[in-house]
Amino acid sequence: MIRAATFASTTTPPKLPNPTPHSLQNQHTRRHLLTSLTISITPLFTPPQPHFPTPVSQARGLFQMPPPRLTNRYFLVRAGESEFESLGIINTNPVAKTSMDNGLSEIGKKQTIRAALALRDMGACDRSCWIWPSITQRAYQAAEVIAAINKINRSNIVPEYSFLDARGLGAYEGKNLESISEIYDADNLSPNIKPPPTNDGTPNESVADVFVRVTQLMSILETQYSEDTVIIVSPDSDNLTILQAGLVGLDLRRHKELYFNPGEVRFVDTSSIPTYKQPASAVYKCLNPPSCT
Repeated sequence: MIRAATFASTTTPPKLPNPTPHSLQNQHTRRHLLTSLTISITPLFTPPQPHFPTPVSQARGLFQMPPPRLTNRYFLVRAGESEFESLGIINTNPVAKTSMDNGLSEIGKKQTIRAALALRDMGACDRSCWIWPSITQRAYQAAEVIAAINKINRSNIVPEYSFLDARGLGAYEGKNLESISEIYDADNLSPNIKPPPTNDGTPNESVADVFVRVTQLMSILETQYSEDTVIIVSPDSDNLTILQAGLVGLDLRRHKELYFNPGEVRFVDTSSIPTYKQPASAVYKCLNPPSCT
């Protein structure tokens, strides 16, 4: 057995016959086939190319005030007068925001129709639009009027459940509307001063508090839509004045000078400060809102 193994290992391998022209042709065909397969398969195994993520500064989800630019165009609308406002009563408790008493008064309905016609004249929805109202009764009713007059499908009404609630005025709840001037006097001192608290569940929000939630709203809108038109419908003025002040980089303490009347419509132009609302001094810029001191 050992000899056979040794002998076999030293035996000269037999010579292969000389290739015939036919066999050479077959070898050439196989070589060509393998080469073509290699060419067709190679791209499947190309090493992955390095991926460079979008710079954080350009990420659409990171919204800052004032924004370097807006992806969409915006119209700000204050809903018409509510039943509570027609009685001269402050009502900002979110528990009652869907109550019919928070719906449009007869005057408020007329104000809202004028707002819807103003939007139509401004061409707001010529290329379609999205309507974002607070779920507060009067704001949602205003959105329905705006949609009807501008021939917008109701599916384009997107109710907002918290970011557009009327500013909570705490212990001023139930007081006369004229007492809001006391709140604005405090706002003029600092955006961080809150109205006195109360125990009936009404929030007591500072300007800075409202600024946070309207900034969150804009972050959602700028992320969700692109090159669209959005109509923001608020039940009160403060949401809109604080939002507009933030968008154009104004001192938040001066937000009341951008006051919206019931049913007022305004186009957002971040490159323009509304001059008709500027104080005589025109000292208006806030470099780091909401901290403007």
